[in-house]
Amino acid sequence: MDFNMKKLASDAGIFFTRAVQFTEEKFGQAEKTELDAHFESLLARADSTKNWTEKILRQTEVLLQPNPSARVEEFLYEKLDRKVPSRVTNGELLAQYMAEAASELGPATPYGKTLIKVAEAEKRLGAAERDFIHTASINFLTPLRNFLEGDWKTISKERRLLQNRRLDLDASKARLKKAKAAEAKATTVPDFQETRPRNYILSASASALWNDEVDKAEQELRVAQTEFDRQAEVTRLLLEGISSTHVNHLRCLHEFVESQTTYYAQCYRHMLDLQKQLGRFPGTFVGTTEPASPPLSSTSPTTAAATMPMGPSMADLAPPGEAALRLEEVAPPASGTRKARVLYDYEAADSSELALLADELITVYSLPGMDPDWLIGERGNKKGKVPVTYLELLS
Repeated sequence: MDFNMKKLASDAGIFFTRAVQFTEEKFGQAEKTELDAHFESLLARADSTKNWTEKILRQTEVLLQPNPSARVEEFLYEKLDRKVPSRVTNGELLAQYMAEAASELGPATPYGKTLIKVAEAEKRLGAAERDFIHTASINFLTPLRNFLEGDWKTISKERRLLQNRRLDLDASKARLKKAKAAEAKATTVPDFQETRPRNYILSASASALWNDEVDKAEQELRVAQTEFDRQAEVTRLLLEGISSTHVNHLRCLHEFVESQTTYYAQCYRHMLDLQKQLGRFPGTFVGTTEPASPPLSSTSPTTAAATMPMGPSMADLAPPGEAALRLEEVAPPASGTRKARVLYDYEAADSSELALLADELITVYSLPGMDPDWLIGERGNKKGKVPVTYLELLS
């Protein structure tokens, strides 16, 4: 108990000395040991790295999980060292609703069939999103979080210790300066302006006491300087390690970009497949009769190469090795034509397609090598491509 009380009193004295030194520095009443310019630049770079890492981490979490309540829940599970429960993505939830709607409204109807196809695509999108979130969390968020919760906490602890060592050093310098000033005064001016021998003895005794105080202050200063230099070296090595942190974060950033690229490529493929299943192609939209892209004559080669692929032309429908025929020159096969009833209105996206009206009857047939989602439709002297999903084949 006695030992603990002594330690407590010693710690309280050290804390009080540091507080006095810090306060006097703030008011400009005490000198402060300044760190060299290189050390200050290391400190500034470390602070900047920490601040921007926090911002990037928080915003990436928002990107991966926009719902703030879900983020708070995941944070609590992590702090409690519990496994985060599997969460259904928005795409998967939408797919579930669409599938249930198709089941109730009629899976054999055109609307029901389309709902089922879209639901399957949304489910695949949701699965791709889940994989992307998992990959990004492991390869990008985890290293950033480990830096903030590991390396940065160590750096902060050593910086606080360095600050305390500097305060002890400056307090020792101030104590030595005061002791030397008092020793010089005791040596040159007696304590009493009298000639009695007793006063000269007292003056000599005071000088000796201040001399001992100077020796003690010098010893404390040497110890404080040694501890400060040692702590400054430890802190400097940790701060120089920020360069390795940047290299690690750079690698993680590349992995994040790769996972994001893979995710968006998967989304594009899934949506492209869905458009083909629905009888629509990139660059074509219901309700417009204009081409989706400008004529090639007004488009540069770079721009043309970067545009989305358009729907198949008659050249694409022709068998390989044969010259493409104009739509007007395509003759129906001798056998294989069928009658079809149009289920609902369809507006042609371009001149190669045939506009349809609900409940009308048309003649349809297929050509070798033609996309199975499309047929050639004829109405009188008009012909053009028609999507299979808009038709009910009768014979």
